[in-house]
Amino acid sequence: MSGARIGTETPRSARLAVLIPFTIVTLIWGSTWLVIKGQLGVVPPSWSVTYRFLIAGCVMLACAVYRREPLRLDARGWAFAAALGLTQFCLNFNFVYRAEGYVTSGLVSVVFALMLVPNALFARIFLGQRMGGQLLVGSGVAIAGIALLFLHEARSGASGTHAALAGIGITLCGVLSASTANIMQGTQTAKRYPMMTMLGAAMLIGAAIDALLAWILTGPPVFDARPTYILGLLYLGVMASAVAFTLYFNVLRVIGPAKAAYSGVIVPVIAMLLSTIFEGYRWSLLAGAGAVLAMIGLVIALRARRPNR
Repeated sequence: MSGARIGTETPRSARLAVLIPFTIVTLIWGSTWLVIKGQLGVVPPSWSVTYRFLIAGCVMLACAVYRREPLRLDARGWAFAAALGLTQFCLNFNFVYRAEGYVTSGLVSVVFALMLVPNALFARIFLGQRMGGQLLVGSGVAIAGIALLFLHEARSGASGTHAALAGIGITLCGVLSASTANIMQGTQTAKRYPMMTMLGAAMLIGAAIDALLAWILTGPPVFDARPTYILGLLYLGVMASAVAFTLYFNVLRVIGPAKAAYSGVIVPVIAMLLSTIFEGYRWSLLAGAGAVLAMIGLVIALRARRPNR
């Protein structure tokens, strides 16, 4: 009886406690590519990233106080927060913001969806998580969908070849930085500390590194007082950072980095749907087929059981 029950048990990744926050994160991050595009122009990218995570870090620590989480970290905790801040909240986003200066937000989101590959490989190497057959099949289908979306973007993009290659290369650097942070969140060290305290500290450390980098590269702080910039900054700091990263890393700790990265598979589809509404994005048969394959691959992968450790 017990064996039959185990065999028919719903995978953790297919339960509402995971699917609901997974969906919220995907919807929020699907919209950020369009908002980030609006942050470019007056303010250098590194200063925009600095403001974003300064806001996010303060919100996270305020939430930690409200929930009465301990705010103290030991030496190991501070070292972990610094590494997380550097990889996730400094390198990752500086690469992403700069990439959007070369290519469309849709193309950046498509390339970033490939994070499921390094996430799965790093999880195997550093966390001992094995990819089952169903997860591999889902990955293959999703990557085929991403490839079609990528091909459509490459054909229809207005950027030149050199600009496109530069944008893709910078985005891939962001992918590797974010994947490193994802694997860190899957370790026992991450689970040892309160989530909001750790994320708040990492975001503020990341903001400090961002500010230093921005000052070195572009000079003193620059700010854009337009309401659209300020509202976009608040959305990115509160919803896309404080809220979304808390939900995402909680999901990651439950289902593992490989499956959690599948949020990035659907994000380009959402980004392109929003681009259709606000930027006049034109769909093709190729893009439509890619979107459908990406979603089919996501369903297959999320129904797979969690890899063994």
